[in-house]
Amino acid sequence: MFTSNNACSVLTSFWLTGIPGLESLHIWLSIPFGSMYLVAVLGNVTILAVIRVERSLHQPMYFFLCMLAIIDLVLSTSTMPKLLAIFWFGACNIGLDACLAQMFFIHCFATVESGIFLAMAFDRYVAICDPLRHTSVLTHEVVSYLGLAALLRGIVYISPLPLMIRLRLPLYRTQIIAHSYCEHMAVVTLACGDTTVNNLYGMGIGFLVLILDSLAITASYVMIFRAVMGLTTPEARLKTLGTCGSHICAILVFYIPIAVSSLTHRFGHHVPPHIHILLANFYLLIPPILNPVVYAVRTKQIRERLLHILKAGAQPR
Repeated sequence: MFTSNNACSVLTSFWLTGIPGLESLHIWLSIPFGSMYLVAVLGNVTILAVIRVERSLHQPMYFFLCMLAIIDLVLSTSTMPKLLAIFWFGACNIGLDACLAQMFFIHCFATVESGIFLAMAFDRYVAICDPLRHTSVLTHEVVSYLGLAALLRGIVYISPLPLMIRLRLPLYRTQIIAHSYCEHMAVVTLACGDTTVNNLYGMGIGFLVLILDSLAITASYVMIFRAVMGLTTPEARLKTLGTCGSHICAILVFYIPIAVSSLTHRFGHHVPPHIHILLANFYLLIPPILNPVVYAVRTKQIRERLLHILKAGAQPR
């Protein structure tokens, strides 16, 4: 039985609605969402396997790509199995602790992914602006430290979100979350009491991660383009810029869906709720799907290794 909207009570679980307004289409929506999740898992596992066996790819940029693949697997797996369970079995109930854990993983690893893109921008900056020192600056140890720093930053930034909900907001007006997963603001808006601290902290983290990271990445590319424009021939410029193409595409794939979803959520007051929820799901699914495609298409070694595997699998035994 659901909690009345007029009373506040202590809850031990929530009820996720899936895609509100499209409940009658849930079984059909499971087909594209399930297919996208399968593509995301296969694509990222393939990238990890190819980089592991192809020794020519044991370079900083591809170690960062492995980190992206792991993060994308965590992000998509944090939401899609539960969403598919809602679509297929009507398994809408989620315990409070499970809800907070899902919230942590989603926001933490989105923060970590932004940090990895920042580290990749630093890698491209050193490779192009100071190529003679690239191998001495971006050693395997330094790459590991940068990945660990991105992970620790995500944990430190995001851990207070579920903790503040657990400690400061014990009472809720309803247990119905009009969302397909436990997004921070979707849970906070259900709480009784003062949520100002939760709102301000969430907005502050969003600013620190998205705005400052994107500004730092932009600054690195401004310096990269200045260095590229100093090259003598157009061929050299295109070749050098080509080494940044995959990274730029991956950055756009990550930041544009988040920006569109955030702007729609904050300013699109007349946008139907199901559009908000679909956009929120797409920004967790699109990067895991497209990142492997972008790097497989634009990286010669990955492309050739995949073709070799496919040809070997197609040969008669």
